[in-house]
Amino acid sequence: MKPIGVFFITILLAFGGEAEQAATINPKNSIPDSLNKRKTYEIIHPEGRIIQTRFLPPYGFQRTKHRDSSFAEYLRQLPVKPHNAKVKLYNGRLKPNQNTCHAVVDLDIGNKNLHQCADAVIRLRAEYLWKHKQYGKIHFNFTNGFRVDYTEWMNGKRIIVKDNISYWIQSSLPSNTYADFWNYLETIFSYAGTLSLSKEFKTVKLKDLEIGDIFIQGGMPGHAIMVVDMSENTANGKKVFLLAQSYMPAQEIHILKNPNDDMMSPWYSIDFEYELVTPEWIFYKSDLKRFEE
Repeated sequence: MKPIGVFFITILLAFGGEAEQAATINPKNSIPDSLNKRKTYEIIHPEGRIIQTRFLPPYGFQRTKHRDSSFAEYLRQLPVKPHNAKVKLYNGRLKPNQNTCHAVVDLDIGNKNLHQCADAVIRLRAEYLWKHKQYGKIHFNFTNGFRVDYTEWMNGKRIIVKDNISYWIQSSLPSNTYADFWNYLETIFSYAGTLSLSKEFKTVKLKDLEIGDIFIQGGMPGHAIMVVDMSENTANGKKVFLLAQSYMPAQEIHILKNPNDDMMSPWYSIDFEYELVTPEWIFYKSDLKRFEE
């Protein structure tokens, strides 16, 4: 028979060992492993050179699937400048407010004060169609309502604007070089804006959001931003999206930060209640539009 003192010591050691083991397995106030992973999960990958590789989906999400030749895939694969690049204006100066974005899209914007918010939306859609030789789908309206088809421009016609009246004249030989295409775009930039562009779109319900859709408020000034990527949580059906914009004065396209959620930024949740708060503008569900096919 063991002495009582030794017996109690043995019991205490046994229970102490179990308590220590329990604390190791499930310490009090421990953070679940899934939450630890979420906190250490990195969305931004500085080495990524396109939108798709610069930004991973939030923890638990996967990118939505689209055809390789789709507008959605084109937007995802837009090139981005090196990490921490600054947004530049058309004149080479820096955008005054640099705290709006996580990445700068690596596309030339020219040296005129033309490539602003609506113009960036026009440019991205038009360049996708031009790249895929869908020239007949490239057309936009001036603020005065005049429709400008790129096929007319390709055939050498140019536009005269006088006293808010616009008309075509035969001016050049037929051409479809990128330089001529860019001249076409700058003409659109000069005489179109959020007011005219918003009238060309159809309204979309938020639950039907797709890559390439636009939040737009037509006005002078108004503002427009484009959805350039989406991801979905297949477990619960929740969706998130990325936004890109240009702004005033004319400036490079950039991927917006999410000022509402630092952990998920630059992704935005589709489940916003009423207002979509972005770094430089507030939109509403009713502002969601889409290009007519």
